Amino acid sequence: MKVSTRNQLEGTVVAVNLGNVMATIELDVAGQRVVAAVTRESAEDLALKPGDAAVALVKATSVMIGKLD
Repeated sequence: MKVSTRNQLEGTVVAVNLGNVMATIELDVAGQRVVAAVTRESAEDLALKPGDAAVALVKATSVMIGKLD
């Protein structure tokens, strides 16, 4: 897979939760949980299941940053 996205987080699928229209896919990335909301159709096309290797592609314009105290 070749993409232009620079922010790529490789991990392992922990869970896939299918809703009626949307789905969430949870990845373990170095001990941190990353959750993506995608359409159900996209989730079904990816056919990911727990234990699969996957990559989260993050658009820089969509990232929120918070300060840790």
